Order: sequence, then C-alpha cells, then structure tokens
Amino acid sequence: MDWTRYRFLSRWALPGPPAAVYAALERVEDYPRWWRQVREVNRADGTTGVVRIRSLLPYDITFTARETRRDPAAGVLEIAMSGDIEGWARWTVTAAGPGTLARYEQVVDANKPLLRRFAVPGRPLFRANHRLMMRSGRRGLAAYLQAV
Repeated sequence: MDWTRYRFLSRWALPGPPAAVYAALERVEDYPRWWRQVREVNRADGTTGVVRIRSLLPYDITFTARETRRDPAAGVLEIAMSGDIEGWARWTVTAAGPGTLARYEQVVDANKPLLRRFAVPGRPLFRANHRLMMRSGRRGLAAYLQAV
C-alpha cells in the first residue's frame, strides 16, 4: 500500500436544480465565500489557478488546479492537481428528487513533506480532516444556494 496515496468519495445532497449547483461549483474563485477551508483561489487564466486550503489540522495545502473537463450537459467538472498534492478531482452533478446530488471523487498523492513524513501514523487524522472539510463544504454550499 502506498501510504501517501488517498482516494476520497463524498456525496452531497443539495437544494436546488442541478444547473444551479453546477454553476456554483464551476465558479471556483467563489469557493472561499461558502467553503471556509478553501482559503484562497487565484486564477492564472481561464483554466488554471492556485488553490490554498486548510482544515482543522494546522497546515496549508497549496496546489495548482488545471481544468481537464468541463461538460455542463453531463454535469461533470474535472481538474488535474499538482503541488502539495498531485492527482485529480471530479464533480459529477445529477438530479436527485427535488434537489441535486453532487458527487466528489478525488485521487491524490501527497507531496508535501509533512504529509509524507507522517503518512503512516497520521493517515487516520488526515482522512478525518478531509471528512470534516467536505462536511463543512456541503453545509456552506447548501446555505449559499439557498441565499442566491
């Protein structure tokens, strides 16, 4: 097992139609408004930007995100990441009853020295930290969607 490789899957049940959820998710520069762990997003151009995140544990993760797929008809947004983490992440947005299901998948390798050094003993904490961040993101986006 590669202790520095992480696979994450989150499912967010959200209010509102899929088109509204997709529109909010594709505006990555707005994430800090509704997702408090996304501290900064600095766009380099129309498809690339630098993102800095920090959750409960006292470390920042900074990575360059490069759009690899944007398909509104299929409800898919996908990025490649490089920097403190390297890999990919994908949102898939679909209708679910009166609202929307946003499925988040991520596969990354940790490059940040701190994450690599504590890969084995810290893995449960790193995974819990990610779960907390995702829970907060879902709550933040739900509130944001209801306010707009």
